[in-house]
Amino acid sequence: IQFLYFIVSYSYRSTPIITSAIMSLQDAFEAFASFGGAPTKEMDNAHFTKMLKESKIIDGKTFTGTDADLLFSKIKGKGERKITFAQFQNGLADIATKKKSSSEAIADIITNSSPQSSGTKADAVKFHDDKNLYTGVYKAGGPTNIDRDPASLSGIVDRRVSNDIRGATTTQK
Repeated sequence: IQFLYFIVSYSYRSTPIITSAIMSLQDAFEAFASFGGAPTKEMDNAHFTKMLKESKIIDGKTFTGTDADLLFSKIKGKGERKITFAQFQNGLADIATKKKSSSEAIADIITNSSPQSSGTKADAVKFHDDKNLYTGVYKAGGPTNIDRDPASLSGIVDRRVSNDIRGATTTQK
């Protein structure tokens, strides 16, 4: 499909445009824009900064998180909260100027990166995970939500078969 798209774009223009690189840059843009939510073709500032951090463009020296925020504010429309792919392409030149690199190099870096999820895993907790260490009512399986009638003798005394003559269970001694 990309090859056909390349041929079609080549036939309409006098100079060839390598659209496979542009298409994969757009795919990377949409992947970062859609990360953690529904698929979208517009990117907000948080996803823009995430994209630049994960593709190692934000290095803390030549290009910082503050630079990314300022650039996002510069390339988005007035009163807008998100940028489109066309606005993003216009911002690539500003990133390249700040990083003292070419726009194509910056586009290649972004194209070769993808959004990463960094979650945490809970540590093992001895008293929670090992049921042999449970104490009190939880040792017997936990509390019950079945209420007995406390107003009558049958609600106070448990007369199941496994109980003794007093009505106490055999586990209570």
